[in-house]
Amino acid sequence: MNEDTTDKIPMLRAGVIGLGVGERHISGYQADSRCQVVSLCDINEEKAREVGQRHPGISVTVSPEAVLENPEIDIVSIASYDDAHRDQIIRALEHGKHVFVEKPLCLTRQEYDDIRAALARRPTLKLSSNLILRRAPRFIELRRRIQAGDLGQIYYLEGDYDYGRLQKLTEGWRGRLADYSVVHGGAIHLIDLLLWLTGDKVCEVFAYGNGISTKGSQFDGNDMVVSVLKFANGMVAKISANYASVSPHHHRVCVYGTEGTFTQSHVGAAYHWSRDPEAAFEPVEDPYPGAAKGDMLPSFVQSILEGTRAEVTAREVFDAMNISLAINESLANGTPIKVKNEEH
Repeated sequence: MNEDTTDKIPMLRAGVIGLGVGERHISGYQADSRCQVVSLCDINEEKAREVGQRHPGISVTVSPEAVLENPEIDIVSIASYDDAHRDQIIRALEHGKHVFVEKPLCLTRQEYDDIRAALARRPTLKLSSNLILRRAPRFIELRRRIQAGDLGQIYYLEGDYDYGRLQKLTEGWRGRLADYSVVHGGAIHLIDLLLWLTGDKVCEVFAYGNGISTKGSQFDGNDMVVSVLKFANGMVAKISANYASVSPHHHRVCVYGTEGTFTQSHVGAAYHWSRDPEAAFEPVEDPYPGAAKGDMLPSFVQSILEGTRAEVTAREVFDAMNISLAINESLANGTPIKVKNEEH
């Protein structure tokens, strides 16, 4: 960690790799006066130059290594293509940097194990991921009500990731990656959300998928995957990644409890407190999504400087990724997969 020699306040110096969504990380770092963004990187020279012009005074490079190996940088955002995450995370950790990574953490079980091992070798470093649905005021209030027991005992949940941007598979970089997964790239947001809402562990998953909507395109994987999750306490959940949806991008969420139900669809959200078809429902006005892509960074910076708990801990990142990998394993094998919940 660097130190500002003027006022002796610890100063974190940050770098950002990948200037698509990564550009939106800049404001998240700048929200804490103890953090300074000093380097921006994109392997596309034109993109790097364009973003650099919007942020004068910050160094710009096309070399990820120039950020990952720079001893003056304490924390790095990794928002590069998914297949670069494993190597960049490990290199950052090996060079003593805290890591904030866009989802997914990785693509395969081997990459998952490699990252866990690298972090274990550097126990003073912190890792987090941009699982931003936790910041939605609507879901914060839902979690509060679940914890307060307002919905009774939760027994069933649904989370649907309706992407509504099929062209990003058929025309964009996602469709050109050999291992691109709609579960890792999209449904992982709902995986994390349901874990966070319930506080329980998933012990088994089973999945089906198809590639009907992308047949004949550059993408030859599953553009739609649906999975059933069994929780340790008996709850059941359904999670889908639907990149082919003819609908705007949206997260459909339903939570069923013995005393009440929460539903969120494309047309609105409500709490239901009665089985009577004539009973009025409680409309939900809390904002959704109501959060920007950089909103989780101040918490992460604070956790590094003050030893507080980040909004998404490394353990929670690994827990969500572990389930996402199990879903893909079930999809490949055609069998239920037991989820091994390990300590981190």
